[in-house]
Amino acid sequence: MSTLKVQNLSVYIEDKPILNDFSLEIPYGEVHAIMGPNGSGKSTLSKALAAHPNYDIRNGTAELDGHNLIDMEPDEISRAGLFLAFQYPIEVPGVTIANFIRAAIQARMEESKLFKAVDYYKKLYQKMDDLGIDRKFTARSLNDGFSGGEKKRCEILQMAMLDPKFCILDETDSGLDIDALRVVSAGVNSMRSSNRGFLVITHYQRLLDYIVPDKVHVMWEGKIVRSGDKDLASELESKGYDWIKEELAA
Repeated sequence: MSTLKVQNLSVYIEDKPILNDFSLEIPYGEVHAIMGPNGSGKSTLSKALAAHPNYDIRNGTAELDGHNLIDMEPDEISRAGLFLAFQYPIEVPGVTIANFIRAAIQARMEESKLFKAVDYYKKLYQKMDDLGIDRKFTARSLNDGFSGGEKKRCEILQMAMLDPKFCILDETDSGLDIDALRVVSAGVNSMRSSNRGFLVITHYQRLLDYIVPDKVHVMWEGKIVRSGDKDLASELESKGYDWIKEELAA
């Protein structure tokens, strides 16, 4: 079975170690969640896997379907099937949502394959309806002037249209009210399948009430220190992280 397999990954930012000998394996068909306090390295992991230039990978491997992500450029990683939904999606004035997603899809198509605009817009409008996004948004610039909830819905729209093999959601619940959280979670759940894996990064259990994970991992000082089922998230919600710190110190 195909997996996202990360082994002994060490990542630095300006010579400061953030990830320390980090390892994690997520098979297709499973949703894994990573929780942990601020500064534990959760977002660093997502950005390093997507080849953000500010993150210096000094050791370890990361493979998806046999592709060594460490040796690839961001566009190559995306075409290999990895999608990253950002915690803070950037604004791109002057580039409409419809044109942005269309360009991303065309970049993944074989040159000989014909792009059919009618089929594209039919699928786009259906996905927008599913996510409660007004169809007029197709003419708006990507994330420009969007609310936090609108930006996150737009990220899930991109994910649904690109149909990636593996999805990383970096604190997608950040800034969402309860209604937007339900809609975004429903969009994610509709994409769960035996042919796709998910890594959900979050601070709070509330997201995992809607996107129920197969496994939950606790990240501390750049590595996984505890793993369990969905009940581990409930335990963290009620007890915080101090008990993890006490266990590690014992």
